[in-house]
Amino acid sequence: MVAPSFPEIPFSAADFRLAEAFTVAARQLHEPGGSRATLRTAVRLAVHLVPGADHAGIVKVDHDLEPETVSWSDDVARSALALTNSHLPWEKLWTAPAATLPDTSAVQGPGQGLALLGVRSVLALRLRAERRRVTALVLYGRMPGDDDGPSVRVGRMLATHVSLAHESATVQEQLTEAMRTRDLIGQATGLLMAHQQVDAAQAFAHLVRTSQQENIKLRDLAQRYVEAAAPGRHA
Repeated sequence: MVAPSFPEIPFSAADFRLAEAFTVAARQLHEPGGSRATLRTAVRLAVHLVPGADHAGIVKVDHDLEPETVSWSDDVARSALALTNSHLPWEKLWTAPAATLPDTSAVQGPGQGLALLGVRSVLALRLRAERRRVTALVLYGRMPGDDDGPSVRVGRMLATHVSLAHESATVQEQLTEAMRTRDLIGQATGLLMAHQQVDAAQAFAHLVRTSQQENIKLRDLAQRYVEAAAPGRHA
């Protein structure tokens, strides 16, 4: 097997420092704690690593362009996210990795509140694009920005790390939840088998019917059975 070849890239001292910083950042993003902890770490790192980023937040935007704030670095970021809605071209993020508002001093209407918060530039970086929703890391600066400066380039590198770490944490949570759900349903099925003197298929069918009749998720119904049978429950 022939090893892949890579072009030689000249690195400066600053490049090496940035690479080392991203190595540390990657480790922090992949620390245990779940997907929400990953996003909290992401906004903190964004302010620390991205040139010109003074505040940061993460939003989920549907096609109706109504952002849902997920995480933020501070109160300024949280307030700014609410004012960014009608002025940043969110729809661009479905087809491009970044969308910018280089100078808020030109913004009219509600977006003028950004300038009052001390925000002069906005950079949104796509983390995940789905059919109906896009998730973005949004950076706010006290100085005007541009469409292709260091903030955009470093921000895009960070966004890639954040996206991979968040996806990994989300998958881990889903697997953990699936295992927990399987165990709960197995326990509930066993309880019904013992209580009603039926086999596993009949017990499971009973759970499914009850779930449908009571309009309750199968996992929640199984949880109810298991909790009701717990020692000391009726003490």
